[in-house]
Amino acid sequence: MAFSPFRHVGLKALALGLAVLLWMAVAGDETVERGLRVPLELQQFPVGLELQAEPPSLVDVRVRGSSDTLSRAVPGEIVAVLDLHAARPGRRLFQLTPEHVRTPFGVEVVQVTPASIAMVFEPVATRRLPIVPAVEGDPEPGYVVGAVTVDPPTVEVIGPEGAVQQATEAVTEPVSIAGASTAVTESVTVGFLDSALRLKTPRPATVSVEIRPGPRERTLRNRPVHLRNVGPTLTAQAIPPAVDVVVRGSREGLNRMDVEEVIAFVDLAGLGVGEYTLIVHVTDFANAGVAHIEPSAIQVRVTSAKD
Repeated sequence: MAFSPFRHVGLKALALGLAVLLWMAVAGDETVERGLRVPLELQQFPVGLELQAEPPSLVDVRVRGSSDTLSRAVPGEIVAVLDLHAARPGRRLFQLTPEHVRTPFGVEVVQVTPASIAMVFEPVATRRLPIVPAVEGDPEPGYVVGAVTVDPPTVEVIGPEGAVQQATEAVTEPVSIAGASTAVTESVTVGFLDSALRLKTPRPATVSVEIRPGPRERTLRNRPVHLRNVGPTLTAQAIPPAVDVVVRGSREGLNRMDVEEVIAFVDLAGLGVGEYTLIVHVTDFANAGVAHIEPSAIQVRVTSAKD
């Protein structure tokens, strides 16, 4: 068949137009450079070794490409990758070059910072350590902390050999006993102050704190009974006018206690003329608690102020 340059001239013109438009689009997309902070991924970590300290999780890379291509790059498409399969115990230096950076098509890596990363590898080790529970706060005045137990009492730690050998204990998140007058039991997380260490078998621990009455008592005799909230046209008389207050606490707490803070009172709010048997209360005070009041109730005679 004879060649005819005008055969299918419409299709040829369309193809030429599309090619020109594509060239114009590519030629018009400006090539730019950008600095990015990208994740560092460690691959083929050697079995039986641990890192003494965590390497940087991010590195800086300078990339080049069309503005459109770089703007379309999504997080995770550009990643620096180090292969650790040949790592051995000791301090090792790994080069980080543009060839170690994974990029989408059309993106070129110009520079990586840092250019090298030092890592210290140690043999992995395990060891059983005691759990030391953390307790915070003070119990209710008049009560003291008794035995503190934890279940399980020990855990198995795993990590770099050096860190494992230096560790002496596992710790718990604090258990609050603030204001407690009965035993406190709480399930808490167990961990280590050294972030290089971890539990071989992660599990919580149960901490039990015994709270018991203070071992010592002190009697405050003849504390006057204050009559509160007496009506404006009324008068009141307490029988007896004073009580004995027995306080309980530790020796140190009782020694620090300010006796003048121990105020006995009865509340007459809403009461009119008459005789009443009322419970005696004591205001809150520091360093100790009320064991009992003798007598615990008194007679109060309310009369009119005109009488």
